Amino acid sequence: MLGGINNGLFAVSFAGFVIVALLALFLRWAFSHGHSIIEKPKRVGNKDEYGLLRSVHSPKNHIEGEMLRQKLQAAGVKATLTQTMTGPELMVFSKDLKIAQTILQARP
Repeated sequence: MLGGINNGLFAVSFAGFVIVALLALFLRWAFSHGHSIIEKPKRVGNKDEYGLLRSVHSPKNHIEGEMLRQKLQAAGVKATLTQTMTGPELMVFSKDLKIAQTILQARP
């Protein structure tokens, strides 16, 4: 006991204040605007706004596009089907563009 104060009780009381302060900081972070960890809604863009991906084919609908995407996947070419402002687009990486074009031109 230092100066008539129970040190153990003081430490426990002080720890409570620290926990409440940390909780307040966490809640402030959790409910702040603009720092969400939830995915933002997808934005539809032009076919040249997809970074490293290049358009290899413009299918008429998503069913045809998915069939062509699966054909490319079976041949070992990574492909994605996305919706652009002009309709669905089958996209591949630049390095796979020639291979994908050859595979799609040889379709039965």
